[in-house]
Amino acid sequence: MPAVDSTDFPHRVILHVDMDAFFVGVELLTRPELVGRQVVVAGSGSRSVVLSASYEARALGVHSAMPVARARRLAPRAVYIEPSHSSYSAYSRQIMAVLHEVTDLVEQVSVDEAFLDVTGAQRRLGSPVRIARGIRTRILQRTGLVASIGVASNKFIAKMASTGSKPDGLWVVPEARIGQFLDPLPVGRLWGVGEKTAAHLQEAGLHTVGQLRQMSLEYLQRRLGRASGAHLWELARGIDERPVQPRRVEKSMGAEHTFAADTDDVVEIKAALLQLSHDVARRLRASGRTAAAVSLKLRDQDFRTLTRTRTLERAAGTGREINAAAVRLFEDLGPLAGRVRLVGVRAERLEEGAAGRQLSLWEEADGDRLRAEAEWGGAESAMDRIRDRFGPAGLRPARLVSGGFARRYRPEAGTGAQEGAGARPDPRGPGENPREKD
Repeated sequence: MPAVDSTDFPHRVILHVDMDAFFVGVELLTRPELVGRQVVVAGSGSRSVVLSASYEARALGVHSAMPVARARRLAPRAVYIEPSHSSYSAYSRQIMAVLHEVTDLVEQVSVDEAFLDVTGAQRRLGSPVRIARGIRTRILQRTGLVASIGVASNKFIAKMASTGSKPDGLWVVPEARIGQFLDPLPVGRLWGVGEKTAAHLQEAGLHTVGQLRQMSLEYLQRRLGRASGAHLWELARGIDERPVQPRRVEKSMGAEHTFAADTDDVVEIKAALLQLSHDVARRLRASGRTAAAVSLKLRDQDFRTLTRTRTLERAAGTGREINAAAVRLFEDLGPLAGRVRLVGVRAERLEEGAAGRQLSLWEEADGDRLRAEAEWGGAESAMDRIRDRFGPAGLRPARLVSGGFARRYRPEAGTGAQEGAGARPDPRGPGENPREKD
């Protein structure tokens, strides 16, 4: 690697740290005999999706968000492992602790990746390359896991560099070499360029970022629209002024479940809503927030998706409150027109703690009910502690224990449980589409 120092980054130094096949890597720590083999982390159901795949499995075409049934056809000899989300969270905390030792300017964008602004850390820790190498070494020493890092003058280029360096790599893109780095890349590699936009650009003879960079802003806006044209004009030049934001606030939290078979059984659907509501509420409590609105999502057998949202009288933080709103939304839909493939519950318009709740007009005269709700919230918090100690099956709502749904329930990917599934939609950040990126 050519010598690189702070003069190559006259304005900012941004690092993008991204773990390599994170879920698989964590599993291999306790199963070293699987190193070098095709390994896939996914739920056990035939309709589950891949959460992570080893590089040996990826060589056969397996990638995250792929249906498990298809993955098994591509890699029939792979070892399939059910996810251990508590382990992934524990290792994620260790990794983020390493990053915070370098700088306070850490923006965690998913369980296994983060941006760092190390501009001010160079005087204390040395050159950007030395800082990046130190991070990779410390993560490996403390966790046994491998990180790839991109170093650049902005978040967009740093992310592109870390992706290009995988696996087990470090790629530095000095500010003066951004054009040299971007120009050979296909236009489809730019964030926000999907298959349709890429095809549209290729029809115009624009196949590489270098070709795109030769086009004027006016030309791109005529072909793609004002906003999209300006967006691609900037990205083709490596322009990205977004700062590293140390605290990312999720605007919503949700969970989804795909049934083993499409169903019109209202009892089973409501059981799923109950479990999902408690899962969402647990995440809310862990983050110290409440929700002012609840959304319901239904996807039918023909993959048509319907969503409905309900604003609550008071911000909710318990599974019982969230489930009541979700069930009300479901019942308001009336009789089912067909079978349901997937259901989802999402807490919206999140607020910090319970102090920000807007009280209803009658709350002062309804003290008994409010005290009962507070006691119920305490009971659910106690349930959280029991699950933390004994696992998610340690305690469940009675309605789930008496039925068979709890044994069949698996958290769905794409709801915060997948590598790289960032909490925010950002056209110049890691995409919402939960594809394997490491």
